[in-house]
Amino acid sequence: MCGNKKSTDVIEPSSFKSRASPRSSSVGAPSSNNLISNNFSTTGSSYKGSSYSSLSSSTSLSGIKASLPENPHIYELSEIAAATGNFLRNRFSSSSTSSSWRCSLRGTEAVVIQRKFRRPIDGPELRHRLLTIGRSHHSSLIKLLGASVSGNYIYLVYDFVPGVNLADCLRNRRNPSYTILSTWLSRMQIATDLAHGLDYIHHCSGLRSNFVHNHIKSSGIVVTEESMNARICHFGTSELCGETVSNVPEPETSGEITAEKSDGDGGGGGGSKKTLKRSKSRSLKVEGTRGYMAPEFQFTGIPTQKCDIYAFGVVILELLSGEEPLKYRLEEGTDGGYRRVGVIETARAAVEGGELRLWIDRRLRDSYPVDVAENMARVGLECVEEDPNKRPDMGRVAVLVSKMYLESKNWADRIGLPADISVSLAPR
Repeated sequence: MCGNKKSTDVIEPSSFKSRASPRSSSVGAPSSNNLISNNFSTTGSSYKGSSYSSLSSSTSLSGIKASLPENPHIYELSEIAAATGNFLRNRFSSSSTSSSWRCSLRGTEAVVIQRKFRRPIDGPELRHRLLTIGRSHHSSLIKLLGASVSGNYIYLVYDFVPGVNLADCLRNRRNPSYTILSTWLSRMQIATDLAHGLDYIHHCSGLRSNFVHNHIKSSGIVVTEESMNARICHFGTSELCGETVSNVPEPETSGEITAEKSDGDGGGGGGSKKTLKRSKSRSLKVEGTRGYMAPEFQFTGIPTQKCDIYAFGVVILELLSGEEPLKYRLEEGTDGGYRRVGVIETARAAVEGGELRLWIDRRLRDSYPVDVAENMARVGLECVEEDPNKRPDMGRVAVLVSKMYLESKNWADRIGLPADISVSLAPR
């Protein structure tokens, strides 16, 4: 799995004592064998005056264990607590909305991610989602091994994949002039892996047709240590945490939604607020990483496949330029003033102004097929169109990116570039 930003507001487990250790620690909520507990509350929505009864024995943890195949696993919370040293050992990463630990579970190196439910999910629905996601396989996705639930929290267990996240590969803080993705083919390989992985999520994972990832960003993509392929993290997180909304009503004049845009890995921080009109009044907190959120998602807080395509387009532009999605530059001629610069705006200006070579990452040393680079930039810009209806389907994007990868490989063969280059992911 990939590393995320450092802690801003870590959720500590509470009131749990591990059988494997004399030390005690807290766990997110009282331990429960039911997948949903009474009076369920979420960070995302307030359900005043509503109560949710506990699951019957047929949908209890033991019932789900009996109905599921070996994979995905249903883990006891005590098992996860013992593997993580009561959630005190081997913390892998943390953000304002989640914490994760690297550990060994049932002989497999894994990463455990703790997240809070965004909305109530009944037992049969959660069981179906877990079963479907656990059975889904793609080489560009990091596999979900299983889950555990305690109160308002879900613990997602993913396979551990050695590597470095894409953001760190592109932007080396210790040496800005160095990147392990120093060849055009290496970046086209990353783009191809991502395109096919996201196409699988949207169309082939076996879930309903509007299944979305909702966490596409360069820090959520692992570049593997040996093969230098891309693997997408957090597959299934949005479905299992209740971030996705089905059968959303059309906007009406009654009711309000309060949307909050936030920074950071997964959001959750402060931000500007605005009132939106929508039926069935409720409070909805928009969580997303600034720079990757589609305009309509910032307005409604409802993730869609078109939002995934927008975020994918941003990552493509990052791959081409090596730049961050958003950054602030000192404004010349002003007294300490800063100007916000987005990779979308700089890419659009470069393509329209015929200055693509000045915009492409200079660390590639002008060694790339210009026509393919221009076509890739246009695909990226098409994916980040403000109007979601103008964005392409992910299946079409995957075909286009694959075609450009083959063109790039033919170009490399013609000019005699080495096909296999050994690189080290160690910091320099």
